Amino acid sequence: MLTNQSATLDTYTLQIPQTDLTFFRSLVKKMGWTATKQKAVKPRLYDPETGGYLNDKTMKVIEDARKGKGIAFKGTVEEFKEWANAL
Repeated sequence: MLTNQSATLDTYTLQIPQTDLTFFRSLVKKMGWTATKQKAVKPRLYDPETGGYLNDKTMKVIEDARKGKGIAFKGTVEEFKEWANAL
C-alpha cells in the first residue's frame, strides 16, 4: 500500500453535484485521500495602469456606483483628486 510520503501526488479540481457529496466524502475516506473545499474567488478588475488588481475598497465604490448608490463629492478638483488617490 502506498502512503502519501511514498506516492507522487497530483491535485485536481472537481465539480460534484450536491447529491453525490456524501458518496464523494466516503470515497475520499476509504481511499485515504484528502479533500478541501475551495473558497469562492472574488471578482477583481485589472488595473493596467498599476499592473495589479483593484483592492476591496475600490471594488466597493465601483459596485455601489453600478447599483446607483452615487457618491456625492463637494469640493475643488484638487480635493477630488486627493480623495480619489486615497481609495
